[in-house]
Formats: sequence, C-alpha cells, structure tokens
Amino acid sequence: MIRVLVVEDDFRVADLHVAFTKSVPGFTVVGTAFNASQARTLLAAQRPDLVLLDVYLPDESGLDLLADIDVDTILLTAAADRATIRAARTRGALNYLVKPFTAEELAERLTAYTRYRAAFAKAAEQLSQQDIDCAIGQLRPVERPAAPRNQSAVTAHLVAEALRTAGGEPRSAAQIATELGVARTTAQRYLSGLEKAGSATMSLRYGSTGRPEHLYQWRGEADSKPGHP
Repeated sequence: MIRVLVVEDDFRVADLHVAFTKSVPGFTVVGTAFNASQARTLLAAQRPDLVLLDVYLPDESGLDLLADIDVDTILLTAAADRATIRAARTRGALNYLVKPFTAEELAERLTAYTRYRAAFAKAAEQLSQQDIDCAIGQLRPVERPAAPRNQSAVTAHLVAEALRTAGGEPRSAAQIATELGVARTTAQRYLSGLEKAGSATMSLRYGSTGRPEHLYQWRGEADSKPGHP
C-alpha cells in the first residue's frame, strides 16, 4: 500500500481528500495535518510515501514545507497563478491539481503516481535515458473517454455520504456540488438516483421568483421525523 499524508487547513476539504484517496485501490491515508507544524510531526512519525499538500497553510506556506521535505508530493490547491505553479515544480512537486477537482481527477493523478513508482522499481540501479523518460512520462494521467452517465461508484458514494452526514438538513444539488467540487448537474443526477432508489426523499422549496428548488434529505434521517411515512 502507498502511504499518504494529507496536508490541508480546511477540515471539511481534508476529509474529502482523505475519502477520495481511500477510494483509490492501493492507497491508504496515514495521517491528516491542518498546518505545517503538524505536517512536520507526522512526516517524522509516519514516514509516508506521498504527501498531498495545500499551498495555503495558516502557519507557513506549503511551498516552504515542500522545499524542506524529501517525500514525493502532489500539490492540491486553489493557487493557479504562474509564480506558484513554477515554484512548486522548482521545489519538487511531482504533480499539481487545482481546486475544485473531482474524485476522478485526483484518482487519475494517484494512479499515474502508482505507474511512476512501478517504472522506477522495474529499472536497474543505474537508469538509462529511456528508463528516465518512461518513468517521468507515467506521471501524466492517461487520456480516456469520459465515463458513461451514472457509472462512477466513487462519486455516488461521496454524494450519498454528503447527504447522510448533513445531520438531517435538506441539501440542494448546488450545495452538494460546491462541497464535493463537482458540477451541479452531476450532483443533481446522483441525488435523483438516490431518491429513485429510496435512499433519499425530495421536497420543493419555493422562492419569490423562478423555479422551485429541489431539496434532498437522507431517508434514514427523514424516517425519524414526524410526518414521514
């Protein structure tokens, strides 16, 4: 198993990154750090194979942490400016993924990292130029056609968990989409699927103008409330 440390200051986003990572075969999360100080402690204690690192940390820039550690690192950050991206590459980031991203997009980077490690493991101690080119080339996600509609078990699980852990509060597709970093239409499709499967209930919220908004509630929570069958 590839051991991963998640470094992210927002605990909700950190939980998502942990869930995304655990959904990829061959990966396990050995710790979550919410600042650079915690990250340094966990790096020494857990000795992970890979760090998923945010740039914006409360006590220190993730770029400074990146420069100090000797661990394979993928940047997961909202920073998309040229200077930050160049600094990340200069300081050793293997890959760079801009928030918000989907579970599938992170899975592609993690799978690419698996291929990268495997390429090095197969090579001799002294690598040829071809070996080096092959290993580095593995870091690029494989281009593939988009998955058919309703075929992502990972996204289905994440949408269901977001609804289940809402504490009984009805949620809209827009809210779920923002939380998971997916398109609103994608969230709507999976929420409708949960309703059809009987795992969620749907109600309408009417505003002063426009169409009514669809609200979804986890059926386990809804069943315990008066007025629900």
